[in-house]
Amino acid sequence: MRVGILGPLEVLVEGEGVEIGGVRLRGLLIRLALDAGRPVSLVTLVAALWPDDPPRRPGHAVQTLVSRLRRVLPVAVRFDPGGYRLELPPDAVDAHRFERLLSTARRESDPARALRLLREASALWRGPALADVADLPFAAAAAARWEELRLTALEDAAAIELESGGDLSAVVAGLAELTAAQPLRERPREMLIRALHRDGRRGEALAAYERYRVLLAEGWGGDPGTATQAAHLRVLRDGITDSDTAAEQVAAPLHTGGVEARASRYGQPESIPPQRNALSAPRVSLAGLIGREQELAQIADRLGVARLVTLVGPGGTGKTRLAMTIAQSVTGYPGGVGVAELAAVTDPGDLVPEVGASLGIVEPRQHGLTTGARIGLLAGAMSTAPTLLVLDNCEHLVDAVARFAEELLGRCPALHILATSREPLDISGEMLCDIAPLPVPAPGAPPATALAAPAVRLFADRAVAVRTGFAVNAENIDAVADICRALDGLPLALELAAAKLRTMPLAALHAGLGDRFAVLTNGRRTALPRHRTLRAVLDWDWELLCDEERRALARLAVFPSSFGPDAAQRLGASTGTLDTLLDKSLLQLADNPRPRYRMLETIAAGHARVSAGNAAHCPGGSRRGGQILCRGLARRGRTARPADGRRGQPEHRAAVPRGGGTRGRGGSARRGTCASGRGRCAKSRNRRADSRIGCTSGCTAAKRPL
Repeated sequence: MRVGILGPLEVLVEGEGVEIGGVRLRGLLIRLALDAGRPVSLVTLVAALWPDDPPRRPGHAVQTLVSRLRRVLPVAVRFDPGGYRLELPPDAVDAHRFERLLSTARRESDPARALRLLREASALWRGPALADVADLPFAAAAAARWEELRLTALEDAAAIELESGGDLSAVVAGLAELTAAQPLRERPREMLIRALHRDGRRGEALAAYERYRVLLAEGWGGDPGTATQAAHLRVLRDGITDSDTAAEQVAAPLHTGGVEARASRYGQPESIPPQRNALSAPRVSLAGLIGREQELAQIADRLGVARLVTLVGPGGTGKTRLAMTIAQSVTGYPGGVGVAELAAVTDPGDLVPEVGASLGIVEPRQHGLTTGARIGLLAGAMSTAPTLLVLDNCEHLVDAVARFAEELLGRCPALHILATSREPLDISGEMLCDIAPLPVPAPGAPPATALAAPAVRLFADRAVAVRTGFAVNAENIDAVADICRALDGLPLALELAAAKLRTMPLAALHAGLGDRFAVLTNGRRTALPRHRTLRAVLDWDWELLCDEERRALARLAVFPSSFGPDAAQRLGASTGTLDTLLDKSLLQLADNPRPRYRMLETIAAGHARVSAGNAAHCPGGSRRGGQILCRGLARRGRTARPADGRRGQPEHRAAVPRGGGTRGRGGSARRGTCASGRGRCAKSRNRRADSRIGCTSGCTAAKRPL
């Protein structure tokens, strides 16, 4: 027995037709035929046959239909634990046979045999798919899918005929019929222009292009794709060579489901490189990338196994430069490489047009489209060849980017995405690459070892660019190493510091880093505003936090080294907030068997002053908060972080004694001392209060802005 559903329902038993009466009975057979040989659950059958008004006894209703169907079919309809099953092999249903023939043709290396298979598959169609149940919801998705595959099969057959030198008049006629039925499909338009040109009908080829251009411009606000424009240009030049044809085949990959018409498929040379859209070409960095060889190899490896790779790390670690270097050097993406720079995008609604522009795709001029519809249009216009999309600076749009990336990756199986963000997109299939600061030389390291450290190499390279004759040598390596350690090896901070050598000596730069935020200013004119100064980097982080996260970050900035969850909770930072700050790259997990956290010196230096000037950051009010903070640190024999962030230097550290605070109404400097470091705390009775521990007493000197 054979069942035909690519058109009106047709049941053939030994070549003779079998009449199936009743709309629901035909619907039951069609729904079982969609999964021929596999059980279909009772719930699925009820939803398919009675989508709006299910019967009161659905099991009985389905059983009645099955009994009627068994009386007219020679094959069994069996009941399994999983539901009802039509005892037919899938190939006995024309829709499944069509898909098998199309899949075989796509893998076929012989164009003549591929053409025969495609014609055999197309001949199975007798009308619209699932015509008898077109008004039932279950049929809509399946019918649309098979209609798309039918059009693809027709296009694939026309492509083979066009390239094999067949009857051009017949090819033109078939393509003209196809473009009339599907006026927006680009692939048949491009082939029609080429076929007309090869048939000596140059004027008609130009007219066909112009009609398509006007249709897109007036109705959709777009332009023909790269392949169609290339075909039009060849008509204008009135010359086609074999090499042109081969390049054309590589540059214009077939649409989803089509034959992979790469140059090698039909006898064309395979060595011709794919053409890239100039709009999507990544920018070339003018400054070299130093000390990131391991990260580059890791990112390339992860792109080979995952379709979404996200570079995460604190601000200023060079995530964008790494992504641009990968985009410029990566191979294996014949669909091209697009770079969407999202730093200037503030409205999530502008995300889809920005990505489309990076890929050379103009969004249609339609109002009222939902985000899903706009993503669908973008996905439909993208190349089906492997393509790499770089989404740079996602952290301020992370929710919108996550939804967009998941939807686009689901619609485009050949698409890969490389994202940069200060926190993960956190969607299925995402693979993370943590981008840490550059390694710095250890204190007391030999000069040769210190000179080889990546942070020192970067500083030296950028310093030479602004100061002729400068060199890092045995005489100044200690100062340079101190600078690299003080700046945590952050590439952006090191570049800002090296740029200062144009206006100040190295010794002055070394001494001035006690107030790094006043020194490290005036970055590159073309840099993003938040990358022009070190303070702007921290301000950007601060703006992306909620109030609770800001309070926690400012409190935790007082720790001079790593700390555990218990210590953080005593300062009001919950486990959930710690996890959020970890995700946003503002904390790092210390290398320790037990959970411990640490904060980069540069991040802590910026937020310690906020903690010092805001008494609300400590529970219990200003004076009581200062006591809780200092006594808590004293119990652990630790010190608070100086307000200027300089750690490990005795002259800028005030040890809190294990005894905690002293009694007395006025308290002492041990409870809370002035963050300004300019003398005695206004509320302290101890004139020796010259330390720089963050003052929580609310003194005026401690309330200076960051």
